[in-house]
Amino acid sequence: MADKAARLTLEGKDYDLPVLTPTVGPECIDIRKLYAEADVFTFDPGFTSTASCDSTITYIDGDKGELWYRGYPIEQLAENSHYLEVCYLLVYGELPNKQQMETFENLITRHTMVHEQLHYFFRGFRRDSHPMATMVGVVGAMSAFYHDSTDINDPKQRDIASIRLIAKLPTLAAMAYKYSIGQPFVYPRNDLDYAANFLHMCFSVPAEEYKVDPALARAMDLIFTLHADHEQNASTSTVRLAGSSGANPFACIAAGIACLWGPAHGGANQAALEMLQEIGSVDRIPEYIKRAKDKDDPFRLMGFGHRVYKNFDPRAKVMKQSADEVLALLGIENNETLKVAKELERIALEDEYFVSKKLYPNVDFYSGIILSAMGFPTSMFTPIFALSRTVGWISQWKEMIADPQGKIGRPRQLYVGADRRDYPEVSAR
Repeated sequence: MADKAARLTLEGKDYDLPVLTPTVGPECIDIRKLYAEADVFTFDPGFTSTASCDSTITYIDGDKGELWYRGYPIEQLAENSHYLEVCYLLVYGELPNKQQMETFENLITRHTMVHEQLHYFFRGFRRDSHPMATMVGVVGAMSAFYHDSTDINDPKQRDIASIRLIAKLPTLAAMAYKYSIGQPFVYPRNDLDYAANFLHMCFSVPAEEYKVDPALARAMDLIFTLHADHEQNASTSTVRLAGSSGANPFACIAAGIACLWGPAHGGANQAALEMLQEIGSVDRIPEYIKRAKDKDDPFRLMGFGHRVYKNFDPRAKVMKQSADEVLALLGIENNETLKVAKELERIALEDEYFVSKKLYPNVDFYSGIILSAMGFPTSMFTPIFALSRTVGWISQWKEMIADPQGKIGRPRQLYVGADRRDYPEVSAR
């Protein structure tokens, strides 16, 4: 709601621009009519000062270190809730009652299997393909198998597609992992919860029984919950932009996965663990700390600080506790890479350089440690991020489709190329 205006003066003429007030957070100047009225655009590389939509889903205050899903602080959800309840909250807007939760969990559980022909689709990829490359292709191909949920103008079909994506992404991610290591696919089991089912599909083999440790399943569920949504980040904006053209939901989610693959986005936890492996041993840490403090050295400590959170990452507090529990449970505190991680964490929390610059360990630092301790290779970190974030993408996509203000995304540009010129014949060049 606009209750005041900002005035722009350009070449002696005044333009009044409405100022929109959110529930919380900075006010926004509405420039939608600026081009029509003043014949000018705004210039904002990366759109870091531009709101592309209004949303009721997720709120972040980077200065205070706050993250809310539908108004609920992430710390409360992490402590009291579980991933499928968070999924319901994000998709439908409110926490479910007991009956709604049971119905939703039953729907998800009974849609975890994928079309059998999708198994053959995997065989078109090389065995050494990165699981994210496989995920982009297979998720995009879902639209070829589920024709009854691609009509974006039908609310029922949108809901069916949402359930299918939430339910089947763990199965597809586990299949991508199994394919990459040459093991047979493991079918989902309806007697396991969401996180335990994923771990079972990743680590069990037909030759022997595999029992999922409840503590590891809880840690996995926590990783899913903390990564479920994060406002208008690059991959979410990609899903919305793809969806604004009317593309089907499976294509939109595949576009989000492709964007998430970038090392500056979803690949951050993989980069953090690879950095720890590069350091190799605790006695080499001073050398790398020195390099990190040298502004002329291109080396950067991965997994520390965050573009959005200028104080601390609220997810990291929760994840740190989980990481400590997982390492103690598995009894691998003596692993050299994990020793490096713990020592780096100690230094970052105490060293004046890191404290003054607020370079605290972030969620990627801790999630990388947990996933590595569980036995996942670094190539699986981003696919796990993708399956976690799918519910956030779906929620944002559904909100965008239902928005009466919605229109196809079309950013403008500041053209700085050649002025108009005439085409010369080859002989005159």
